[in-house]
Amino acid sequence: MSLPIWIYVVVAGIFVSAFMAVKTAKEDKDMEEEWIEQEGQVYVERMNKEKEQREKLKTPS
Repeated sequence: MSLPIWIYVVVAGIFVSAFMAVKTAKEDKDMEEEWIEQEGQVYVERMNKEKEQREKLKTPS
């Protein structure tokens, strides 16, 4: 009982497609986490600048 060759090709294609989907999802997740970290750093820097400006305004008084 031998299966036609095209069935093996279709099954192999399904496995390759699943592998690529998982790989792409992981890469997207990694890129999104990196972007979130960068935006968080920008936010922290902005907050520190605002804190310094408030302290400068309080110091001369």
